[in-house]
Amino acid sequence: GEDGAVDPKGQGFTEKIVNLAVSKAAESALNQANVSVLLTHGADYRMPLKPRTDMARALLPKVFVSVHHNGLADGPSAHPGTETYYQVDSPGTVASSKRLAGLLYAEIYKTLDQYKGVSWIANKDAGAKYRRNTRGGDYYWILRQGRGVTSVIAELAFLSNPPERDLLTRPDVQQAEGQAVARAIIRYLRTADPGSGFVEPIQRDTPTGGGGAEGCVDPPLG
Repeated sequence: GEDGAVDPKGQGFTEKIVNLAVSKAAESALNQANVSVLLTHGADYRMPLKPRTDMARALLPKVFVSVHHNGLADGPSAHPGTETYYQVDSPGTVASSKRLAGLLYAEIYKTLDQYKGVSWIANKDAGAKYRRNTRGGDYYWILRQGRGVTSVIAELAFLSNPPERDLLTRPDVQQAEGQAVARAIIRYLRTADPGSGFVEPIQRDTPTGGGGAEGCVDPPLG
């Protein structure tokens, strides 16, 4: 599969490595809680975006979560720059996607913020948010083509930031992130918790009709 976010230390620790580790940790925690899981990308191989969304729309899972680790940010931060993206153009799933994004943000942020002494980076609008394309629909392919399925993209931390990169290489941190993702999904499925961290996004440059599969290289997903 594609490497994704670049290792700032040039030592080959790529986004696809940590995405997969976190996804597998989440899968294990969810299975232990009797939640059925299917990873669309369960090993290191190329899996374009279209087959992933095709799979989701065929199976109609209760949730479809895309695990990522971020690249460039606006600047330094006192706290983790976790971001989650929810759907704004998916009939019947907008409210549920927003709630899931808020729960994922809350659990991931809380987990990472326990690691003290980390020089975090973040975007000014870090939090649970949406992103529209030039046509007013969802910018990201996973959310746009996952219409009808409650879908969220989670950017857990910034792999491009050396201190965060060092944290993310640790198996215990990968495990903690995966367990945070699992807790959020379980809360979504079994409670009415609304989630938190919702923000209005800053308008970002949108060079094409939307991220993924349209003038854009498929990013790696967990």
